[in-house]
Amino acid sequence: MSVPLVSTRDLVKDYVIGGETVHAVNGVTLDIARGEFVAIMGASGSGKSTFMNMVGCLDVPSSGEVLIDGIATREMSGDALAELRNSKIGFVFQQFNLLARTSALDNVAVPLIYAGLGREERLARARATLAQMGLGDRLDHSPAKLSGGQQQRVAIARALVTQPLMLLADEPTGALDTQTSEDIMTIFQTLNDEGITIILVTHEAEIAQYAARRIAFRDGKVIEDTPVRDRRKGRAA
Repeated sequence: MSVPLVSTRDLVKDYVIGGETVHAVNGVTLDIARGEFVAIMGASGSGKSTFMNMVGCLDVPSSGEVLIDGIATREMSGDALAELRNSKIGFVFQQFNLLARTSALDNVAVPLIYAGLGREERLARARATLAQMGLGDRLDHSPAKLSGGQQQRVAIARALVTQPLMLLADEPTGALDTQTSEDIMTIFQTLNDEGITIILVTHEAEIAQYAARRIAFRDGKVIEDTPVRDRRKGRAA
């Protein structure tokens, strides 16, 4: 039996607010296999984004364990976690998080600096990844000269350029209109069809319908973990 790409075991994240302990994530145990497309759902404060941050090694659990590709992460050093993130995980965010005064090409090339690649190789790989996103003619454009959908495609290219095993996408369509959201979800489905694991946080039921599996959170606990029925398919290119 193959090792799950993501495993969590009795995962807990507590915060102390005003002298009271809040269980943001409260004893979550689950596995996500390679090649899955999973939507993490729940209302604001349900724990879904906190869970995502721990899976992405951006935050450490109060107790329990996260394993990425069989690697236990809780006792890893900050440098080791950064190396794991850069080699295995790509991140896509609602607000794109692009460098405002930097071209699309250089935005996408940034993660490759930390991977130790030389400038020419960084730019060549960034060009190819932007072309994959349909932005081969927008290499020199800054974010301000791109539409919201184009900015999100730059952000997806930046997440893909390190050739990660999985993408973690936190509300990636939250700042986009309906048509552009459909375009972005079509891209995610295509990437998943090519073998990349997708873990998507969303509060929108329609967006979750693009995934193959839905995990719902409430009060820091998993209350639903089911296959998606009547799955939506993205528009053909």
